Amino acid sequence: MFHCVFLILRTLKMSILKRRIKEFEDALGAKEIDPVLVRKLCFNGIPDVGSLRPLCWKLLLNYIPYSRDRWQETLARKRELYKNFIDDLIVIPGESNIEKVGLVVDVKIDDHPLNLDPDSKWQTFFKDNEVLLQIDKDVRRLCPDISFFQQATDYPCEAIVHSNGQKRLHQRVHHTVLKSASVERRGLGPTTICVPAKKAAEDYAPIEGGEAHWEVLERILFLYAKLNSGQGYVQGMNEIIGPIYYAFACDPDQKWREHAEADTFFCFTNLMAEIRDFFIKTLDEAECGINTMMNRLMQEVKTNSYDIWLRLFQQELCPQYYSFRWLTLMLSQEFPLPDVMRIWDSLFSDNNRFDFLIHVCSAMILLCRDQILSGDFAANVKLLQNFPSTDVQIVLSKAAELSERSSLKDSFLK
Repeated sequence: MFHCVFLILRTLKMSILKRRIKEFEDALGAKEIDPVLVRKLCFNGIPDVGSLRPLCWKLLLNYIPYSRDRWQETLARKRELYKNFIDDLIVIPGESNIEKVGLVVDVKIDDHPLNLDPDSKWQTFFKDNEVLLQIDKDVRRLCPDISFFQQATDYPCEAIVHSNGQKRLHQRVHHTVLKSASVERRGLGPTTICVPAKKAAEDYAPIEGGEAHWEVLERILFLYAKLNSGQGYVQGMNEIIGPIYYAFACDPDQKWREHAEADTFFCFTNLMAEIRDFFIKTLDEAECGINTMMNRLMQEVKTNSYDIWLRLFQQELCPQYYSFRWLTLMLSQEFPLPDVMRIWDSLFSDNNRFDFLIHVCSAMILLCRDQILSGDFAANVKLLQNFPSTDVQIVLSKAAELSERSSLKDSFLK
């Protein structure tokens, strides 16, 4: 009897999955893709088959247009632009500067490490290395619970691999282990967010004659920092870019997978344009700042469970102790990578994706109701800083319930 029920449920589940896959394929196969339909489908989770998630994320992160006729031109232009970034922004010092002006060749004095000229390649090289030191530390410990980022990519950057090591970024810095996990942001100093539960055992080793995936991410983050000098690189960005690159670099379609690096760069850049204010300390108190987000989170908890809010308030357990990391890193350190990607399906597809992020974080707290009400300060800090293993679908279902409740309340107030 039990076996028959199991087979029936399994058959029903497979039928539902096939129907959902067909819905995605029909939506994405249209000449003019309907963005409302795609968002609706993605919000409920993208099936882990074929190229569905990589393609949907490229659409949701505004990398490719919803008109399929424009894909080829857009992708060719963006990928060529990224190649130019590699050629122009990864500086090799020590070369003679020879400039051609018309028919006249102007040979300047050779550059050298003590040259104080701001345009000196050596000055640029030394300044870049300060940024590289932090990036190198972070990408080497990304997702240590899986081996993917330590493995070799099938599509290394030929310009880098065949540069006799001159352009390999990891060779320019000496790796040292960080003793604390902090998000160092532009402003008055670092904001400590606590040591993450996941720790890398040892350094990720470089690969001779090829590139590991973490080396590719190091290059993307370095180029992003160079092109966004007002913000630069901030610790934690490696956690944001990791799932995006993983999705693209695992695309079953070779034509897409080959360009995972360039595609990740632009999708990451577009996402950071939306969340970059979380990483800027001087904007903490602004409407778009991280403190506002944490206050909204606690207000939602208070609205939906006053006793939980009161317990945290009485214990003086500030949201900065746990939710700063949740919100800034979009929960990328709180769940296993497959669950993070499932959460991001909903975040990326929600028009007010940061509202839904608040709902997800609220759901996490509400689902810990019994532990929070019975725990003391130390126990609750440990609980929220190391969120217990939970079925992510339960969290998302609770978040969707909170979202619907919030929408009904807003409609009533209007």
